[in-house]
Amino acid sequence: MSVVYVVVVALVAGFLWLVAGVVRIGAVSRGARIDGRGGEALLLVDLQSVFWNEGPYSDAAKTEAAAVIRAEVAAAKANGWPVIALRQEWSLPATKVIARLTMKGQAVAGTSGTEMAAPFEGLADHEVVKRVQDGFETGALDALLAELNVGAVRIVGLDYNYCVAKTALAAAQRGYGVTVAEPGVLAAQDSAKARADLLQNGVALV
Repeated sequence: MSVVYVVVVALVAGFLWLVAGVVRIGAVSRGARIDGRGGEALLLVDLQSVFWNEGPYSDAAKTEAAAVIRAEVAAAKANGWPVIALRQEWSLPATKVIARLTMKGQAVAGTSGTEMAAPFEGLADHEVVKRVQDGFETGALDALLAELNVGAVRIVGLDYNYCVAKTALAAAQRGYGVTVAEPGVLAAQDSAKARADLLQNGVALV
């Protein structure tokens, strides 16, 4: 076996490994259908320092969204709903490499900036760490929502086209009632396709 052959095989294997990582980052997980739960919860998606402070969102957009998010939290607490923060930490080997190559290493597990951004510190009753865009992927959110008897979720946070959309789709697939409070969601790019996908899958947009 020639050295060139070994190098080519290694390069192809490495490329396929990274492609699999990219696919996993954007996949929507499937889980058991829920039934008979009456509770509701507010999900705060990726409202972390590294994204909020260093992301591609204008100060004006952040100011408006932050006010809406705080109002959503206040309303949730007034209604007795749990507030759950989903925090991104890239921890899978492939996703850590991809994050370092394409995302400036933002939110790699163990790096600074994965904590909640200052405007949202202390607002959540629970925190769940997610490894990909879909907040249900690890099963930890499934377990927490079951413990809290939650059958419907309302979602705010960022980014609309990625983690918000994928988490909402995963929730809808499981049978949750899902609402995305759009004034409390930020998007770096046009979100028309994400909105269409959500509406097609029964997600309410308000």
